[in-house]
Amino acid sequence: MISTSGKLARLMLGLSLLSTVWAQRRRDPLNPVEADQLRDAAQEPAERLKLYIEFARTRLASLEQMRADPKVTNRPQQTHDRLQNFLDVYDELNDNIDTFVGRKADLRKPLKTVIDADTEFQAKLRALKSSLDASKDETKEYDFLLTSVVETVDSSLQDHRQLLSEQEEAAKHKKKEKP
Repeated sequence: MISTSGKLARLMLGLSLLSTVWAQRRRDPLNPVEADQLRDAAQEPAERLKLYIEFARTRLASLEQMRADPKVTNRPQQTHDRLQNFLDVYDELNDNIDTFVGRKADLRKPLKTVIDADTEFQAKLRALKSSLDASKDETKEYDFLLTSVVETVDSSLQDHRQLLSEQEEAAKHKKKEKP
């Protein structure tokens, strides 16, 4: 008979192995070149956010190119994978904005660029969604993900506009306080 502490030890070992396997399956959304570019721009909010926008734009372009290619096989799975790649990079963009806000960085200028990109992404994703509504059979594999991506970009656009408004208001108060 195994003691309670033995069972607990086995459970802990199993959980640690499971988390290791999960971590290995989870991949980095960036390629090594992109990671190097971000490393070089680690302390520059404007440059770093611009890079994330570029990376997200590249992923959407890849999705559009794949969808237009008649030679593509397994289009539903590839659409899902490319949407997930976009979402992973877009989430990283939002995480970086949160990090720079936490550091009290002035993001007014880069946020304007982010908002423009959000609007662009929103239009492209909505166009994709409306074009796919006609072919419901194919969309089963990625409909939920596409809806989630559209909702994420929509809510992020609102958040980014609100943050820009807050930062502009804070900048006005700083100017008034200086003699």
